[in-house]
Amino acid sequence: MNRMHLRQFVRESLNEDIGFGDWTTEALVGEDHRSRAVLLAKEEGVTAGLAVAEAVFRELDPAVTFVAAVSDGDVVAAGSELAVIQGKTRDLLAGERVALNLLQHLSGIATQTRKVVDALEGLDCSVLDTRKTLPGLRMLEKAAVRAGGGVNHRFGLSHGVMIKDNHIALAGSMSEAVRRVREQVGHMVQVEVEADTLEQVREALALEVDAILLDNMDLATLREAVALIDGKVWTEASGGITPETARAVAETGVNAISMGWLTHSVQALDISMDIQSEEGS
Repeated sequence: MNRMHLRQFVRESLNEDIGFGDWTTEALVGEDHRSRAVLLAKEEGVTAGLAVAEAVFRELDPAVTFVAAVSDGDVVAAGSELAVIQGKTRDLLAGERVALNLLQHLSGIATQTRKVVDALEGLDCSVLDTRKTLPGLRMLEKAAVRAGGGVNHRFGLSHGVMIKDNHIALAGSMSEAVRRVREQVGHMVQVEVEADTLEQVREALALEVDAILLDNMDLATLREAVALIDGKVWTEASGGITPETARAVAETGVNAISMGWLTHSVQALDISMDIQSEEGS
């Protein structure tokens, strides 16, 4: 997400939360009161989204001091200090929830991605994300996947062709779908086609495709499909893959596994913000 889009996103998020003002803090804390806040990891994980958290506080106070103690992609232990923030207390408390929501969510994605990447250690198989992201958060969520050691799949519908079951049904056949797509996009665009059965794999191999998505196949069928393809095109396994099954799927010989689970079912990393009044405030 570029700086302009990030700032717009942060503004909208803050407006959603603050509304007409933080009535609680404004009643209890003076306008010029200053504090020091510390972002702390409450459990072990992989960090992602620190720049986003900083952008939240900087939108409220351009003069805020935000010093990160770690970088995106770092493994942190429970109790680790992630960043120290100094600024007006009202601004720190007004930005706390938005900053934490994003930092926890993105760090959760990075943490879960790293677990899968580690589970595949020693195998020549990439861990890919999908388009199963929250609207408005795709660029940030995909950055979190990268922080966890994963690889980004398509960022959107215009970033490559993927012919899936509904496209094949609408075109009448896989061959007709590929023919019409190739007429439209030309030879410079990679075309991937979904195959649910070995029969579809054979059909795809006879067509002008660059990659085959092996969807919802059991391990035995996956192994047969990989043997049939025999390195002729790039292969991706998808469909219901979890951290528990990821290594077994990767061991079938596919080039990559794609997991919607990385973004659509992630558990946030537990992170808190502890605040202290500055001396003399």
